[in-house]
Amino acid sequence: MDTPFSTLIRTASHEQHTEAETSTFMSDLLGGTLGVDAYTRYTEQLWFVYRALEDGMEQLAADPVAGPFIQAELARVPELERDLAHLRGADWRERVTALPATEAYAARIAECAREWPAGYVAHHYTRYLGDLSGGQIIRDKAEKTWGFARKGDGVRFYVFEGVQNPAAFKRRYRELLDAIAVDELEQQRVVAECKRAFSLNTAVFAALGEEFSRAA
Repeated sequence: MDTPFSTLIRTASHEQHTEAETSTFMSDLLGGTLGVDAYTRYTEQLWFVYRALEDGMEQLAADPVAGPFIQAELARVPELERDLAHLRGADWRERVTALPATEAYAARIAECAREWPAGYVAHHYTRYLGDLSGGQIIRDKAEKTWGFARKGDGVRFYVFEGVQNPAAFKRRYRELLDAIAVDELEQQRVVAECKRAFSLNTAVFAALGEEFSRAA
């Protein structure tokens, strides 16, 4: 293809990406309308999503399509668990619940991990590159608004200790996308799954927004 796949997947999913970023819930969270309870609830949902992503990593490490993307320094579940212990207390596992939209999102990731490695890459891309980029805005807001220690408990999910140079890492990641071992038709299917991933994420934001509008 004349257009690098990393460019294709980014531009083709731009509309869905923007919709997710500008959701009412995220706008309210970053704008200060919502409090730390909403941030905590969002962090809970992330735990379910990332368990689905990372539970499938080991079996995909040797896969010719997904394997190159499996990188230990990206793992977020341990950091999410530290954050939830800080936010919810030692018994957090007994208290967290997944929204139906989160369950649907996690189920789709798990399905791709089991049955379609190229589709899994679409979810891997939307999550990890987003957290390395826009996620840092959320971390900064949380630190300043709710007094979390800089890069400390409560925001560790957004701190990629193993990624010393995020710009260089993202450049290498785009190179992996450009070299993905699938044909052009499969690339189009991956792009479609990327759009679906953003839509699933947007549905979680919508559910969170509804939950906190009822609580207001």
